[in-house]
Amino acid sequence: MGTQHLEVDSFASLEDASLEDASAAPDDKTTALDEVALATPRREEPGPLPTVCSARLVKVGPLDVTIAWRGSEEPQRALVASEVDRELLLEAFAAHTSVLVERAGNEVPIVIGLLQTRRPREVLVSGERIEIRADREILLRTGRAALRLRDDGEIELVGTRVSAVSRGLFRLVGRMLRLN
Repeated sequence: MGTQHLEVDSFASLEDASLEDASAAPDDKTTALDEVALATPRREEPGPLPTVCSARLVKVGPLDVTIAWRGSEEPQRALVASEVDRELLLEAFAAHTSVLVERAGNEVPIVIGLLQTRRPREVLVSGERIEIRADREILLRTGRAALRLRDDGEIELVGTRVSAVSRGLFRLVGRMLRLN
């Protein structure tokens, strides 16, 4: 059987066309609707969501890493997400830090982050420009030495021995200078 195609300018003309053709072949309209329903793309069901697990780095290669899942010693290849900094990954490997790994079904696991589980013994901040801001005060302290910067502009430097060296002009400027 053939299928009828109707060209319609508006909803009202569709209604009129439907009434005129109702006597022609009711099965043809049903077929046309069935064809439209079959031609409509169906949304595919999403696959299982990936899970996030922790793992230990066994080896860091140039393009991928080798990991061992928590509780397992069997090594497995994993990719590294582009947003994970390679230098941080190398530091994590050296410090035996765990990584967060995303895995979905039988796909290759992907390292998506690092897992910090303890306070670091040493912190290294490196960059072209480093800025530390505080609303009220910044205090750097170790042992008997301290440097305090306050929001009112006061700077306090305390230590058992303070030395300042200049390879060029060393200038002290202030309304008052008090030595001893």
